[in-house]
Parts: sequence; C-alpha cells; structure tokens
Amino acid sequence: MDAVVLVSGRGSNLRAICAAIDAGTCDANLVAVVSDRKSAAALEFAAGRGIPTCVVSLRKGDDRALWNEALAAEVARFEPDLIVLAGFMRVLGAALLERFPGRIINVHPALLPSFPGHSGAQDALNGGVRISGCTVHVVDSGVDSGPIIAQAAVPVLPDDDAESLHARIQVQEHRLLPRVIHQIATGAIALDPLRVNAPSGDPTRSLTAPDV
Repeated sequence: MDAVVLVSGRGSNLRAICAAIDAGTCDANLVAVVSDRKSAAALEFAAGRGIPTCVVSLRKGDDRALWNEALAAEVARFEPDLIVLAGFMRVLGAALLERFPGRIINVHPALLPSFPGHSGAQDALNGGVRISGCTVHVVDSGVDSGPIIAQAAVPVLPDDDAESLHARIQVQEHRLLPRVIHQIATGAIALDPLRVNAPSGDPTRSLTAPDV
C-alpha cells in the first residue's frame, strides 16, 4: 500500500512508522512526505531515507482555498492509496477531502470525541479527567470529528503538566498509528465504509488499557 505522510514538525510519528516498516510490522510503502513548513525536521529525516519530499507553504494572508488546491494536486502526484496526517497542523479543505474521500487518517492526542483541536493534552488537564490517550480517526470536514478507528489510553498523573502528559501520549501514538496503517494495508480495516474485521467488540474502536 502506497502512503503519503503529511507533517508539520519534527516527525516523531513519521519516524515511528518508518521504524515499524523496517521491523516488518507495517506493510506500507511511503511514497512521499509533504509539509506545510520548509523548516520541518521531518523533511530532512525523510530525505535521508530516500523518500521524496515537498513543501506546500501556507503563509499569513495566503488564499486558503488556493493552498488546499495546491496541496491536493501535490499529494495526487504520488497516487497514494492512503494519506496519513502525522503531526500535520492544518485543517484540510474540500480539495483534498473530495479527491481522496475516506482515505485520509489522522492521529490526535486525546480520546475523541473529547478534546478535539490543537491542545488535547492541556484540555484534558483542564477538564480534570483521569484517563487521556490518543485516537486514530478518518479525516472529514470537521475538526477531529471523523469516524474513530482505534484508541489507546494513558493515565493522567497528579503531577502531570501538558508537556509530560503529551510525551506519554506520544508513546502510544507511536505504537497505535503504525499498527492501524498495517491493518489498513492488510485489509483488516476497510475505510470505505469503515469497518474492522475483528472477532468481537465494537468494530470501529479498539481501546487499549493504560500503561501504569
């Protein structure tokens, strides 16, 4: 399965996907890494592995619709079977969503539908919850509102701040996202319509126990 990964920063989830591919536990071929930021460290990492990279920048004042069209065209060049948002800090528009319906997934640092948006860890702390975690979901036109594929939980500790909680959530992201990609590649998860070929349990959600 050919996949394009969209990134905005250092690419810790991209690195986790590549590590799983190297280990033979993620049956995917990364055909490109695309970023909205030239400075994203993930681009250098991808280039070092021989993965094609490109940048579709969005600057303050740019036309958002035109940017979405340019992003969709750039991604489409690689003819991916799947698009993975791995720390991509932009909301996708109709151009990409309509071109790849049901074939875009995202990993989010909270247990959706609670705490969508860019501050999942801090919002969980503000909400006083005892359990947080991460979610892999299908991307739709909302903000972290698409169908949930899988989740992993972590405890919220009494002395946690946003940084420490997010770091512990990322450990689970690095396990969960490559596993979901592998399940999509092998047909265990079909995204259109979303279904999981599991022997029991909720077919659209896999919630693991927290690490304590």
